[in-house]
Amino acid sequence: MQFPYRTRRSFIKNLALGLGAAPFITRGLMAQSPSAKIRHASFGTSGMAWADVTAIASHPSVEVVAGCDVDERSTAQFRKRFPNARIYSDYRELLAKESDLQSVNVSTPDHMHAPIGLACLNRGLHVYGQKPLTHDIYETRRLTETAREKKLFTQMGIQIHSSSEYRTAVKLIQDGVIGKVKEVHTWSSKKWGDTGVMPEKADPVPEGLNWDLWLGVCEERPFIGNGWYHPGNWRKRLDFGTGTFGDMGCHIYDPVFKALALTAPLSVRSEGAAPNSHSWATDAVIHYIFPGTAFTEGKTVEVVWYDGDQRPPEAIKAFATSTPQANGKAGELPDQGSIFIGTEGVMILPHIAMPRLVGESFKNFKIEPVNGANHWHQFIDAALGNGIPGANFDYSGPLTEAILLGSVATRFPKQTLEWNAEALKFLNIAEANRFVRRSYRHGWETAA
Repeated sequence: MQFPYRTRRSFIKNLALGLGAAPFITRGLMAQSPSAKIRHASFGTSGMAWADVTAIASHPSVEVVAGCDVDERSTAQFRKRFPNARIYSDYRELLAKESDLQSVNVSTPDHMHAPIGLACLNRGLHVYGQKPLTHDIYETRRLTETAREKKLFTQMGIQIHSSSEYRTAVKLIQDGVIGKVKEVHTWSSKKWGDTGVMPEKADPVPEGLNWDLWLGVCEERPFIGNGWYHPGNWRKRLDFGTGTFGDMGCHIYDPVFKALALTAPLSVRSEGAAPNSHSWATDAVIHYIFPGTAFTEGKTVEVVWYDGDQRPPEAIKAFATSTPQANGKAGELPDQGSIFIGTEGVMILPHIAMPRLVGESFKNFKIEPVNGANHWHQFIDAALGNGIPGANFDYSGPLTEAILLGSVATRFPKQTLEWNAEALKFLNIAEANRFVRRSYRHGWETAA
């Protein structure tokens, strides 16, 4: 394979405003006065929820008035940081009693993103929702449409979307620096899956954990200790998480989706292992075919995902790691990232670092960084009437739907699934459609 060519994680720091606006939000949105104080609640109080709520609370116009967590043991840090905030274990009670909220962050395990997020949108609240936006494709569509109908500001927690690194990569692609894009390869070394046997036991529920509320919309089952579900490994489990792809795909596919202006995929095919009865598999290889755009070479463009120990083909790796680069010497592929193959060159985008242009003719090319923005403050600023969040649900909803299609495809290895996005339906494998929308357990049926 030949490649023609021509021509830190401290992403929260050094951020300045810049927007990637979705077309639907132009006027009439429900925003507060610029001088108003935003009364905010956090669903989740530790882990990613802690990162979200503290970042949001650093905005001078935010007052955190409430938090919700099904595990009382996780609330100590939150209580200390926000001593005047009221704490709830049931999100429904919080929403019933906190009548003067304006915004929330939903930073729970994936299976509760949609029920909580939709309830908040229906209350008229601006929603910052963690990635993936929901656990299932139908839920994503519901949140996207509801936010649009209610004219609320939203943001998905793909914070690198607003970073200088990803914005710079998007600009390089859209400026045509590597020509029209022919294909993209993306990967993550994470392994949110499990091929082992599920323990057949029922452990005592830890004091302070409301197991029924933790299960939420999912069917009842015994609690299993040692982190099988809570707090550490729920991402591996089919009912609660969305595997490596749901976790990291929303991040790493984001600049691909944005740079190429992608829409819904036409088809998706998994070459890796299927999940077992309880957990996602690892070492995925998932092929997407998207309609071509102004930034791609043909009528369609392929984007391939790899995780765990899987990586792009050797020919691609060999070229990318043996050829001088504009932003550094040739070297190993990053642990996570993407390779964009264009008609005029190749770009490597690490997760998270500045893009690198591959090829002798790029040796003296100077990459001009694009300013970043504070992803969390951008959300609050919008609620105050200033700007539009770049990862609002009209952008991040379709992105999430595409990612979740890959999760469905892993259940049907080596079968190409043809997708009709408008109908939310697979056209050629009827069995796959039962994974578009799942049933909620008794008592939770109307949650989404």
